[in-house]
Amino acid sequence: MNGSMSRSFTRAPNRNDQHAREKAAGVKNYITPDGLQRLKDEHKFLMTRERPAVTKVVSWAASLGDRSENADYQYNKRRLRQIDRRIRYLTKRIDGAHVVDPAAPRPKAAASRVFFGATVRYAAAGGTEREVSIVGIDEVDLNRHHISWLSPLAKALMKSAEGDRVVLRAPGGMQQLEILEVRYERIAVEPFREPAGAESSGSKT
Repeated sequence: MNGSMSRSFTRAPNRNDQHAREKAAGVKNYITPDGLQRLKDEHKFLMTRERPAVTKVVSWAASLGDRSENADYQYNKRRLRQIDRRIRYLTKRIDGAHVVDPAAPRPKAAASRVFFGATVRYAAAGGTEREVSIVGIDEVDLNRHHISWLSPLAKALMKSAEGDRVVLRAPGGMQQLEILEVRYERIAVEPFREPAGAESSGSKT
């Protein structure tokens, strides 16, 4: 029963710390509809499939005898604790979510400026063009150029409009950015997928 444990659903790297900072600062948990759906899908998977499957293995391992010498028991108890932590985290994020739909109609003045949910094309130093979409901390995906609305770049872009110049204060120094386009459209978040090695899938390595 023992095997390599997938960590894609048992922990949230750095995001627990960000959540704690948000809570301390009284910051709202903004998220897009797609992002919220991904959290709900993961929560459902853990609650209805993975946790029951791991609990079953723990019960089986416990029946073998001395738990202190039982590697299967110790390993899967750790997995169960990790899953429970992840479930608690997801529950808090889902319950505290403030959903903002980037594709929803908005007043013309708001539609032309950068706020949460905006997709922004800008020119950096040397004229290099880049594009980012501003999302919640649980939706950050640098491969898709999805950045947190609490990141230094997003903060620099906030409330700017096409043609504006803003200053990004980063660890490497200050950069001037020119806003080329601001638009609002659906931001496609990577959907939740059952992780490889999940106990409930029967395909553990």
